[in-house]
Amino acid sequence: MANVPQIKVCGMRDAANIKALADLQPDYIGFIFYHKSPRFVEGVLDAKLAKSLPASIKKVGVFVNASLEEIKKATEKYSLDVIQLHGHEEPELCQKVKETGLEVIKAFQVKEAFDFFSINAYKPVCDYFLFDTATKGYGGSGYKFNWDILKDYDNEKPLFLSGGIGPDDAAEVEKLGWLNIKAIDINSKFEIEPANKDIEKLKSFILEVRNR
Repeated sequence: MANVPQIKVCGMRDAANIKALADLQPDYIGFIFYHKSPRFVEGVLDAKLAKSLPASIKKVGVFVNASLEEIKKATEKYSLDVIQLHGHEEPELCQKVKETGLEVIKAFQVKEAFDFFSINAYKPVCDYFLFDTATKGYGGSGYKFNWDILKDYDNEKPLFLSGGIGPDDAAEVEKLGWLNIKAIDINSKFEIEPANKDIEKLKSFILEVRNR
């Protein structure tokens, strides 16, 4: 690819699985702090392991409609680098998180029609946008949205592409070279079970993306 997207592997939790993934050197590892998610990490994720990950791998905390205090507490405990706000958070919260020195990803759930004008207020207070498939469960559904909708996006803010991206999709993502893609966000399509990733599938996909 002319501009090779970075890789974010989200929904990690198991220590051995995290260590094996770290050997593949993804750019981001995502940990989900939403209690209704089957990949919820609190009480399971080893904080010492999270803190020991290489500095080259950014640790992303994924939150859904959490308070600033909850975000700060998890950030300190796990030494998070990036906060992904995946609910209905207002720009004001994004700004407060950004003021702590963390990078901010604001996620938006995309349906068949999406008003890109509606997200303009988030541009000054976020580092990246993430576009995911609209679901009741705030992600992890394994379903894609219609990527043609992104032709209406102004490309001003770099984006994370999420939503049902699987092991065979590297070539399809490559066709989106006109998009300002910062990273590909992968999760459920690479799982043996929730929060347990198939390392060989991840390895093959990461190599394919980076070598295209």
